[in-house]
Amino acid sequence: MAKTKTAFFCQNCGTQYAKWVGQCSACKQWNTVVEEVVQKEEKASWKTPSQTSKRVSKPLLVNEISIEKEVRLNTFDLEFNRVLGGGLVPGALVLLGGEPGVGKSTLLLQIALKLPYKTLYVSGEESQKQIKMRADRIHPNSQTCFILTETKTQNIFKQIEATQPDIVVIDSIQTLHSDYIESAAGSISQIRECTAELIKFAKETNTPVILIGHITKDGSIAGPKILEHMVDTVLQFEGDRNYVYRILRSLKNRFGSTAELGIYEMQGSGLREVNNPSEVLISKNDDGLSGTAIASTVEGMRPLLIEIQALVSTAVYGTPQRSTTGYNAKRLNMLLAVLEKRAGFKLGAKDVFLNITGGISVDDPAIDLAVVAAILSSNEDIPIDKGICFAAEVGLAGEIRPVQRVEQRILEAEKLGYNTIIISKSNKISLKSTKIKILMASKIEEIAGNLFS
Repeated sequence: MAKTKTAFFCQNCGTQYAKWVGQCSACKQWNTVVEEVVQKEEKASWKTPSQTSKRVSKPLLVNEISIEKEVRLNTFDLEFNRVLGGGLVPGALVLLGGEPGVGKSTLLLQIALKLPYKTLYVSGEESQKQIKMRADRIHPNSQTCFILTETKTQNIFKQIEATQPDIVVIDSIQTLHSDYIESAAGSISQIRECTAELIKFAKETNTPVILIGHITKDGSIAGPKILEHMVDTVLQFEGDRNYVYRILRSLKNRFGSTAELGIYEMQGSGLREVNNPSEVLISKNDDGLSGTAIASTVEGMRPLLIEIQALVSTAVYGTPQRSTTGYNAKRLNMLLAVLEKRAGFKLGAKDVFLNITGGISVDDPAIDLAVVAAILSSNEDIPIDKGICFAAEVGLAGEIRPVQRVEQRILEAEKLGYNTIIISKSNKISLKSTKIKILMASKIEEIAGNLFS
């Protein structure tokens, strides 16, 4: 047994100090540095037979390194596969974070139950009977999913050795603890040590491991920031409990794009994959309502049509309010300034509220024109035709700027039954035969004149 020693860790960012300090020099937070007892044994927690003979890595020329085609494990969940970049990579460590109650455990349990591979689902938060009750509701007849309720990593590795699973799911990393670190579960040193043990296991056995991680009140994953650096993929599961839709985003992915998006609908039988999100993000209201516009956006490789709602009213309390949901408030202020300066609309003394329906957040500049159209529609109290959608960026001079992958946006709008799409004159279109009418504009004054004259 190594000599017992203590160390000081920042609970916010994980920085280690030799002595206690009031303010963390790394993240500038006060009173976050705490003392933890650190005591390690000399033996490792995960050993393979190959460890008896020490191997020394030798440097190789890049041209000498042979690579084989990457084989991924299909999770049989189209949305999960898309966000991962095509499936689980053998030996990869995936970290899934999200708000309490958003459905992290439900998502991974239903994936584990449907997989044809042998899967070990390790829970440190629920009993086997609780998980069984949820499993009966989601997918009752699974022959390949094993449930283990354990928090000590040494016992988990014993069961892994006995079971030999193809995939391991840990719910959650904050509940695990190792005998080789004498501190409470969820502490900085425990999270780091348990994650290091799981990484060693995953890389040496080529077994993918999926971890569930808690998040802090500001939305970041709890524990040291090094946790996100250690893993291969970081996924964020988002959604408001008042909405039935959940969004899976990739924040880091060593094996694919971080721009992909997965959408689920929460139901009594689990999470349903939404393969055509445009249909659920756009309301089916046929009444002509002012302040509503449809924007064509792209998330990753997937084109989406979203509904933007705006409300413009006279400011009652002197200082006008600017409120947004799912859209950047600073960009809204910029567009309002452009409308007032370039198009002559007096909006400085009016309250403006903007909402992207469905509870999603979008930062694609291609929705600028739809935001402008929704604001003008509400201000003039004139509804926009239901068959029109928009895909263009608005510049500070009031010009309508081109956007990327406009042809994909046009085809998606056509597929969903829209008869007109308004884009920038600077966009180059090579589409030959389309049923949808393509209108090109260069300034926002043209849009205001055509829609509200």
